[in-house]
Amino acid sequence: MIVQRRAVPAVLAVSALLLAAGCSAGDGGAPDAGPTSAGTAPARSASPSPAEPTPPAKGTVKVVRTVAGGLDTPWGLAPVPDGDLLVSSRDEGTITRIDADTGRRTELGEVAGVEPNGEGGLLGIALSPDYASDHMIYAYLTSASDNRVVRMLHDDKKPAGEQLGAPDTVFKGIPKGVIHNGGRIAFGPDRMLYVGTGETGDRGLAQDKDSLAGKILRLTPEGEPAPGNPFGSPVYSYGHRNVQGLAWDDKQRLFASEFGQDTWDELNAIKPGGNYGWPEAEGKGDDAAYQNPVAQWHTDDASPSGIAYARGSIWMAGLKGQRLWRIPLKGTQASAAPQGFLEGAYGRLRTVVAAGGDKLWLTTSNTDGRGTPKQGDDRILELEVS
Repeated sequence: MIVQRRAVPAVLAVSALLLAAGCSAGDGGAPDAGPTSAGTAPARSASPSPAEPTPPAKGTVKVVRTVAGGLDTPWGLAPVPDGDLLVSSRDEGTITRIDADTGRRTELGEVAGVEPNGEGGLLGIALSPDYASDHMIYAYLTSASDNRVVRMLHDDKKPAGEQLGAPDTVFKGIPKGVIHNGGRIAFGPDRMLYVGTGETGDRGLAQDKDSLAGKILRLTPEGEPAPGNPFGSPVYSYGHRNVQGLAWDDKQRLFASEFGQDTWDELNAIKPGGNYGWPEAEGKGDDAAYQNPVAQWHTDDASPSGIAYARGSIWMAGLKGQRLWRIPLKGTQASAAPQGFLEGAYGRLRTVVAAGGDKLWLTTSNTDGRGTPKQGDDRILELEVS
């Protein structure tokens, strides 16, 4: 039974060493109500310092240009040091380099071992913290037996289609399903690898700390449990339904987005060892055992996917909601009501990545089997935000 929650004080300040490491039921369809349907949670932590700046309550979004179009099931997006972009195709199992100035594409290669099925396939990608010297690309993929994280050497001196080395499995054994495979990966400010997983539709796994499903995992780059993890295992937080977005603010605090079921999608501030309630709770409530979300949305308005931090706000891509949400922050609280942009203009929105300053990269997701592709889909957009 889903327990509706109100507030619970919770988020800890995170030390410099142990950093806060950060589907809707019918994930598809048209948007419904506007920003007024989004809610913010009461305070979950000690009040932020009065000196901590607060962004304006209202922001803006301008679509500067379409960087590239005609992409097939784009999922992960990773900027490379020279400013170009790497994009993964969920169903094709390929990684492609996009020239950020011209949109020209160069396929790096196909990732061996990917078995697309439902929401599974080649999902999130991330560059090694030492990419400039080791040229390693990390990827989260669905294999024949599980979800796993691999890494591959990228050699851009080789011909197109042959630039990826054989995948080296970094971490395996994450349960897979037709739905709720998680898939977002990111290296944190502590140089550890954070991995968002889903509960594969088996709800009870989210509360089982011995399961890797319905969790945020924190790993070393070699795939070992990161030092300081709360349970001495790879698990960093639990009680998640399907983690889809990970991002840190400028104070190294982690935020994560996840799909609700029938009532509330969530943006959460992640506390090491925190229990985020699924399946016992969905949205805000008054049970102190569970962490309350920073903000919540009716499932028709969000189905949140990737998130990014820029200009004092979290920016969250919505799939079923077909819009980009801005959540202004003060500490780990929303300082004003979330604001929606681009509603219905580009269809389903999958991944959003900070591009420095007031710029974001945003991908659409209309070729994923749940959208209605238009000419030019799917695409990568460059945004200017405030």
